[in-house]
Amino acid sequence: MGKHGSLAMRTDRVASDLIASDLKEMSYAAKKLMNHAIELRSSGLGTTILECVASVAAIYLLVLDRTHWRTNMLTSLLIPYIFLSLPSLLFSILRGEIGKWIAFVAVVLRLFFPRHFPDWLEMPGALILLIVVAPSLFASTIKGSWIGVAICLAIACYLLQEHIRASGGFRNSFTKANGISNTVGLIILFVYPAWALVVDIL
Repeated sequence: MGKHGSLAMRTDRVASDLIASDLKEMSYAAKKLMNHAIELRSSGLGTTILECVASVAAIYLLVLDRTHWRTNMLTSLLIPYIFLSLPSLLFSILRGEIGKWIAFVAVVLRLFFPRHFPDWLEMPGALILLIVVAPSLFASTIKGSWIGVAICLAIACYLLQEHIRASGGFRNSFTKANGISNTVGLIILFVYPAWALVVDIL
């Protein structure tokens, strides 16, 4: 009986030592993560990279030719998301002469050659028009501010929950046709504004 008791005590001690060392490692990893996040925040590199990745994911979801996606996911909400999350350099290029020419060609094609204007170009054309004609209040003030980031977060949350609900649950959202790419794309849309808000608060 004494041997069993001492063996149980030794086992408990070993288990508690292992848990204590694991907790120390976790706190060290958390400190490291915090330091790296602060460094990325000061350089602005992390937000810029996530901004680019989120814009690419949103554009991918926008031009994705899937009837189910278009009807159930309110694809038009991706237009303001891309508008607000597009990297500054690309946004300024599209807002200049290049964007005006692209918008002009899109409008001419849509008006005079509607049969040669594919349906999947409707939303990208609307995005270019929005970028070109948006007042400076939206293009300069709201874009890049916490208000724009909050709007992006609201759009991402809404689209993600709608996608999960339409798929019949989180697990099913990965198993249906093109489910993985759609779900991962929507999660990426969520990550950028969440990170940007955290960085803004810090």
